[in-house]
Amino acid sequence: MISNRWKTALEGLTISATNPGFKELVRSPVLLLAFGFGSGLSPKAPGTMGTIAAVPLWLLLAHLSQPMSLLIILISAIAGIAICGAAAEKLGVHDHGGIVWDEFVGYWITMTFLPLSYVSMFIGFVLFRIFDILKPWPISWLDKKVSGGLGIMLDDVVAGLAAGGCGWLMYWWMLS
Repeated sequence: MISNRWKTALEGLTISATNPGFKELVRSPVLLLAFGFGSGLSPKAPGTMGTIAAVPLWLLLAHLSQPMSLLIILISAIAGIAICGAAAEKLGVHDHGGIVWDEFVGYWITMTFLPLSYVSMFIGFVLFRIFDILKPWPISWLDKKVSGGLGIMLDDVVAGLAAGGCGWLMYWWMLS
């Protein structure tokens, strides 16, 4: 049996598998980013809430030059491997539902294929959520077979590529 003194000391080292509180996010930059600045704390549909939170940041990225926005997305994806992996390890859960940094990056990837408009942002949002939720092959395979931060990020990167490709085909078809 663990004494109360040890129990108190250990509580500071780990966070339960349930959502951490906002105080824990503020104290941990890794959790703050992994939980999408708090959007992943939503008790219902945290992935969708994370994608919604990614929209205003996309508006900022979209106004940069294309090379600069692509560079930021690439850096965000690579950093996301470490961010999501560290958060999952800290929480003791492989792919905690509240970890939504991967949704941020996946949505941004989707939007790189589409023109900047409110309609395309909505279409990109819907397509990305469809691919992220339904996880058709190879997304489902990646989700099951690749572990750690890479696994958390990779299925959403591929979902973003698939959603962006579908959105681009929709726009190309409508314009021709």
